[in-house]
Amino acid sequence: MTASAPSQPLLQMEDVQAGHGHVQVLKGVSLSVAAGEIVALIGANGAGKSTTLMTICGQPAPRAGSIRFAGHLLNNLPPHTIAAMGIAQVPEGRRIFPRMSVAENLELGAYLRRDRPAIREDRQQIMALFPVLAERARQLAGTLSGGEQQMLAIGRALMARPRLLLLDEPSMGLAPLVIRQIFATVAAIHQQGTAILLVEQNAALALAIAHRAYCMETGRIVRSGSGAELLADPAVRAAYLGGVP
Repeated sequence: MTASAPSQPLLQMEDVQAGHGHVQVLKGVSLSVAAGEIVALIGANGAGKSTTLMTICGQPAPRAGSIRFAGHLLNNLPPHTIAAMGIAQVPEGRRIFPRMSVAENLELGAYLRRDRPAIREDRQQIMALFPVLAERARQLAGTLSGGEQQMLAIGRALMARPRLLLLDEPSMGLAPLVIRQIFATVAAIHQQGTAILLVEQNAALALAIAHRAYCMETGRIVRSGSGAELLADPAVRAAYLGGVP
């Protein structure tokens, strides 16, 4: 099953190959994200989902194929240049700076910006989106709960004012109530106009909010369609949803 790709995608990967050292992980990945879309990328552990996001950000660089963002070729650009173009990633495992305060972590998200008044406004908006971060602005980030650290990681990425937000396993290790809060926030971020490429082990949640989705197996895209189509696909349900009706 396939879905028609947007005519003018914000992000376009075409036949991308990439890997780590001598190990080839991506074996011809093609996918797209349009402005204003939520696109989900699902698959088993080790399928290459995180490597896909990292390759978009420039580490590792693609060995073949092309990656374009807003019409600009990203191949071989350094990560800081790609970030400055409007792509921000929330990495798997959050990777906040534990010995820095919540406020300092947020400030790091804006390290490429020089518009100080707008940075202050954005920090206020993010703390309104995540009130707990406002309450704990001076607290060391390493003392936050897992859910709070995930909120901080998302907030830090938003401080870059990205056009495209890459989310890598935002629900990992979190309680069900916190997961619902995180996904409600993802929907709110999208409503503000940010395109989102979501890698998520919880396929049911990801497909429920995605406009379109791709299923990855061993470094290749094997299925694509709307979120609803993949959610109803018997093969997808058997492989990633436990065969639930």
